[in-house]
Amino acid sequence: MGVALVAAACMNQPQQTSTSVNNTAVSNNSTVSTSTNTNTTAQPAIPVNDSVTLPVLDAMFADEQFASDLKSKLGLTDEQIQKIEEASRNAVLSLDEADENASTKKSVAKANDEVKKIIGEDKARQLFELARQRWSGSDQDMALSGRPNSVPTDSRIVINAPAYRMDVYRDGKLEHSYKVGIGYPEFPLPHGLRQAKSIIFNPTWTPPDEPWVKGKFAPGKKVEAGSKDNPLGPIKIPIGLPSLIHGGKNPGKLGTFASHGCVGLTNKGIETFAPELAALGGSQLSDADITNYQKDRSKTDELKLANPVPVELRYETIVVENGQVHIYRDVYELGTNTEDNLRKVLAVYGVNFDDLDQNVKDQLMQALQSMAVDAHGDPVDESANQNTNNKSKKGKITTTIKGQKEAVVTVPQLAGKGYPAPVNLVG
Repeated sequence: MGVALVAAACMNQPQQTSTSVNNTAVSNNSTVSTSTNTNTTAQPAIPVNDSVTLPVLDAMFADEQFASDLKSKLGLTDEQIQKIEEASRNAVLSLDEADENASTKKSVAKANDEVKKIIGEDKARQLFELARQRWSGSDQDMALSGRPNSVPTDSRIVINAPAYRMDVYRDGKLEHSYKVGIGYPEFPLPHGLRQAKSIIFNPTWTPPDEPWVKGKFAPGKKVEAGSKDNPLGPIKIPIGLPSLIHGGKNPGKLGTFASHGCVGLTNKGIETFAPELAALGGSQLSDADITNYQKDRSKTDELKLANPVPVELRYETIVVENGQVHIYRDVYELGTNTEDNLRKVLAVYGVNFDDLDQNVKDQLMQALQSMAVDAHGDPVDESANQNTNNKSKKGKITTTIKGQKEAVVTVPQLAGKGYPAPVNLVG
């Protein structure tokens, strides 16, 4: 049985999943999650998978239903499933927590290669599509707009990974914003629509038997709730396998990579956020309640929300905000910082790129180019899908971002338009 990615740093129990999916609606590029070329006869180097890494597959194997689905829906044999599970587990075991020249795209390419060797390209496509559906967690009962930079008209949480930003909306009004840490490139935060159904206080944590744990914790020995060594902090909020929103982060880890597939906040941040989430879910949670939960940090408690709260996980690297175009680093290398995507975003606000002043166009194109790079500053290149030879044999996790994370260009025609600026920002 694979050990869940969330057990690596975020959680140690399976969480709710959904079966329907809308992979494309949360990205600037409507083809980000389905970007395989449909001309299969003319393009031999079509990527089988463009987002799921072996560590993500390892997390999915923690749910026995995933292996059952591979057998019943894809017709894989027990031997094939076991080989895929072993490859996924070995990929996690080979990782270490340190800076290294790895990336999301290289990790995805490795997953492509390993799975294709075991079951062939056609079955690999089917497997990764099934994995993407489970990973995005979209729920058909919750609307997900395909419009770039869409502003919710309901109550929900919106998290945009490249902006390291989480927003709380109530009835279409932005009430609070948070600066967050996101998953490492090898453990990327998914994009799609999830639900928050409960708030767990004083969570325990069981360290997995993985390289990054050794020397710090004893694998399998539970770290009690309230321990200074518990990376989850005082509160965790499951939002569907394999992710959580949780505390425990140093302020220096906000605005960068901070977790194995989760959304990270400081303890102060999660204690501020939890009552807001409870209110959106029709439940009561006061500061006094939180204080009472913390009186006995060794006791784990759960508050189940009266109504699930939608949690929208976006990957938007081009965002218009009050007359400015914010172009964020393509840290998960999804190829979103393109002129075509920029034109689509501008069109949402009634602006034609060709009508802009030449100086503004030059600034925008320069910004796109500067942000179309991975965490190491290397250009996001489709050839990386086919080349895994430059991946370190040590397989270390990418924990920091080198260089600028954002470029901002003022466009006069966009004055007063765009996605709301952060409100009551908690960092």
